[in-house]
Amino acid sequence: ADCTAYAYAAFHERFIKGHITLVGCPKLDGEDYSQKLRAILHENDIRSVTLTRMRVPCCGALERMLRAALEDCGRDIPLKVAVIDMNGDIMA
Repeated sequence: ADCTAYAYAAFHERFIKGHITLVGCPKLDGEDYSQKLRAILHENDIRSVTLTRMRVPCCGALERMLRAALEDCGRDIPLKVAVIDMNGDIMA
């Protein structure tokens, strides 16, 4: 989620450096990313996905979209989810 980089000070070092990054917010963008994500996952050699999300409802929607895309992409891609609270601490 786009707000996680503002909440977690070491975001770049921990999550971006050396990785390909997609950024989005279903609340602000107002769209369902499931099909776009499914196409990205299906058409590329992706070995794992890490979702960084805030502990807020709109980020829950982002996680649901990603899980749906992973189920529909036809590949077995491991998913890690890092939940960041409003204080900038990683919850999970």
